Amino acid sequence: MQRAIQRHRDVYQDYSRELRRTKSNVQHALDQANLLSGVRNDIDAYKSSAADSLLAERGHIDNSHQMTDDMLAQAYETRAEFGRQRSTISGINARMQGVMSSIPGINSLVGMIKSRRRRDSIILGVIIGLCTILLLTYIF
Repeated sequence: MQRAIQRHRDVYQDYSRELRRTKSNVQHALDQANLLSGVRNDIDAYKSSAADSLLAERGHIDNSHQMTDDMLAQAYETRAEFGRQRSTISGINARMQGVMSSIPGINSLVGMIKSRRRRDSIILGVIIGLCTILLLTYIF
């Protein structure tokens, strides 16, 4: 009976060792599989984030191009508007020249108005100067 018990104990210890070894091998295989799947997930996440960032950068570039196109269109429209204004003002100037040349008395009238205004300005300046000089002499 002692032999049977000893034999069963040895078998039990062998099975226990084998069970621990099998458990450690299974745990090691599970850890390795988890590690590899984690690395694969990280690689996939990196690839998708890199692709997403490239797509986002492409969107930013497209928006920048759109804004540049809008600004250029606005500049061309402003240039065209200046051209229209220039032609309108030249037409008005030509009409004024035509009116001035058709009525010769207007030129002389405008010249007389300018000379009278200049004369009045000179007279007013002289009077202000004389008053200032008289005031200064009176004070001192």
